[in-house]
Order: sequence, then structure tokens, then C-alpha cells
Amino acid sequence: GSSVTSIPFAAFLYCSRLASLTIPDTVTNIGEGAFYGCTSLAKVTLGSGVATIEADAFDGCATLSGLTIPESVTSIGAGAFSGCARLSGLSIPDSVTSIGDSTFQNCEFLNSVTIPNSVTSIGDSAFQNCYSLTSITIPNSVTNIGDEAFLGCGLTSITIPASVAS
Repeated sequence: GSSVTSIPFAAFLYCSRLASLTIPDTVTNIGEGAFYGCTSLAKVTLGSGVATIEADAFDGCATLSGLTIPESVTSIGAGAFSGCARLSGLSIPDSVTSIGDSTFQNCEFLNSVTIPNSVTSIGDSAFQNCYSLTSITIPNSVTNIGDEAFLGCGLTSITIPASVAS
């Protein structure tokens, strides 16, 4: 069995030939920029032990399309999936309480997102330039939506609940 529990800061930075990845269940933390700029990384399987995906972890993984965020994830850092242009449908697990700044910025093919009732804030530029995102429902749990959160999206329908204060 694997004894790896964490993937450290910038561990696979710019590994442009890395095409697929399976993170074992023993890993609880994916460090900041761990797979930053892995432009050929098309498929990632996250283990059931992953709790934290730090800032910019998969930033610039332009071909990443196959991704399921497991229910074990409680924290997704700023810019974690920024520039993952090929990501399409995505479901954020109930364990996540906030969507950080620029988390899904420039995810051009992101056409659907399920935001759970556990999320209380959506950060600045969180979905900026998600051109394919045409409709989104923000749950009643959200109290804050950041600056430019949906700038450049293809939104034709959005539901903003009364719970949003700013």
C-alpha cells in the first residue's frame, strides 16, 4: 500500500507530458501549485482521503476534463482549477463551505456547476470567463458573492437568493 499522505508545493510543476493521474486514498492534501501547468493532464482520479486542494493546485491544466471532486474535500484553494479550459460538468461536494478567488477562472468549457447548500461565499473572479456557463443556481446558504465572480460568463439565467448580502 501507499504511505504517501501529501503532495507537496509545486511537486509536479510544468510536467507537460503527464497525461493521467490517480491520487491514492492515503493522500489528504494536494499542495499549492502541485500540478500547475501540467498542460497534457487530461484525467485525474482523486482518492477518497483528499481533504484539501490548495491554491493553484491544478492551475493551467488546460486539457483536464475528467474530474470528480470526492465528498472528503472540505477546502478548495484560490485558483485551484483556474485555466482548466476543458472541464465541463462539475459537482462541488457538500463538505465545501466556500469557493475561493479565481477557483474556476478561465474554465471555458464549464457548462454546468452544482453548488451545494454548504457553500456560504463565492470569491472574486471565481467563475470569470466561464463562457459556456449559461445557467447557475446559487443556494440559500450563500451570503457573499465577490467582485467579478461571473464576469465574462455566458449566463442567460441566474438565481440569486435573498440570503446574499453583498
